[in-house]
Parts: sequence; C-alpha cells; structure tokens
Amino acid sequence: MPDYPKAIAPDDRVEPVPRRIRAYLAGELVLDTRQARYVWEWPLYPHYYIPAADVNRNLLIDEHRTEQVRCGTGQVHGLRSGETIRPSSARWYGDDALPGLADTVRFDWAAMDSWFEEDEEIFVHPRNPYARVDAIRSTRRVRVELDGVVLAESASPVLVFETGLPTRYYLNQTEVNFEHLVPSETTSSCPYKGRTSRYWSVRVAGTVHPDLAWSYTFPTSALLPIAGLIAFYNEKVDLIIDGERMTRPKTHFS
Repeated sequence: MPDYPKAIAPDDRVEPVPRRIRAYLAGELVLDTRQARYVWEWPLYPHYYIPAADVNRNLLIDEHRTEQVRCGTGQVHGLRSGETIRPSSARWYGDDALPGLADTVRFDWAAMDSWFEEDEEIFVHPRNPYARVDAIRSTRRVRVELDGVVLAESASPVLVFETGLPTRYYLNQTEVNFEHLVPSETTSSCPYKGRTSRYWSVRVAGTVHPDLAWSYTFPTSALLPIAGLIAFYNEKVDLIIDGERMTRPKTHFS
C-alpha cells in the first residue's frame, strides 16, 4: 500500500492553496486571497496562512506584543469590525518565519463569522487536501441495534467513507424506528459535510443514550446523497452488516 502525504506529513509542512479563500467578520470582508498557504501545524489537517497584502488591514489592531512559535515570531493583532472585537486573534509573521510564510497572517478560525473556499462555506477547520469523503449508494443490508432493540433496518443505505473514520451508514427516515428516538438540541459542523440539521438521543428500556443519531438536511454539494438520511454512531450502537455483527470501532467519538 502506498504512503499517502497525510500519513507522513511533518508538522509545519507548507504548501500553496489552489483555492480562493475568504473570511468575514460582522459582515465585513477580512481577507480575500488566491495565494494562501496550507501549514500542517498538526498531522490531521492544515491551517490557512494569508498573505498580508490580501488582508483588510483597517480591521487589524496591533497589540504591540509578539509570540514565538515553531513557525516564527508572530506580531499579535486583534480584529475590530464595528462593535465586534476579537482580541489576540491574528499573528503576522516576519522574516524569521518558515520558508514561504514571511509576511503572512494566521487568523484564529473561531475569530471569524464565516470562511469560504471559492463560494462554498466551510466549517470547523480547513479541509485536508489529502483526505477524502465519498457518499456511495449501496444494497448492503444494515441493521442498527442497541441493547438488543432494533433501531433501524435498511437494504438501501448510503455509505460514507471518510479518511480516518469508520464507514458511516446513512438510512432513509422511513427505515428508522422513531419510537426510540428523542429529538435533541445538539448540532455540530463538519468541514466536509456541513452543518447537521438535528440530532436524536435513543431511549431503550427507560435509559436515554444522548446524541446517538444525526442528519444533514442541506449537506455540502459533494455529500448530497446523504441529505435527509439518518446515521448512528458505530462506536455507540451495534451494527449488523449483511448478517455479520460488526465490532464497535474506537475513535474520539467512543
């Protein structure tokens, strides 16, 4: 099996971003660039570093202090857009930065109200260009159980294969036993799939197991096959696929 870049990427690897990147705060455009850099500050996904020339400097507040990190010395700035202030949310790197990062600005992701790759909003963090997420229709027979109670059963699931995670099985709502599902106020976001529309907890034998199932009403364009379907955490329920009971995987969701 070949070694993929994601698996061997060293920390602080720098690559050009081929996509236009924009970000907004309180309705104002903070940055707009076609020359961003990916920097792998940790192995699983990169962060954007933005050329200072492509930043709206009128929104930057120099805090007159620096921070030293592996990438170099960053001049710390805050952001202000109207009445909205995000202190210590940007670092402007100088000549001692890693190759390719001099005169770039790193913004804290959560400091912005929204980020866009081209014209599609992205969530949580930049997408890893070496990760894949595919939604594929299937005729595998899938049964979902918890403590012996059948929660769902389908012969027409959509399988989602996402790098680094177990296969997720998305099922038609008509194939889910809503008698055991309890609507939850929880929502979440994914850089590859978008924002969830809802979560459900599961009630079995008087016990409520929180947030075991979820759905995306309006997923990203690449994941449209899962729109309106429901998936369960493999880590927290029992899956029987084509008659074979699967071992619960161990992930950060376990």
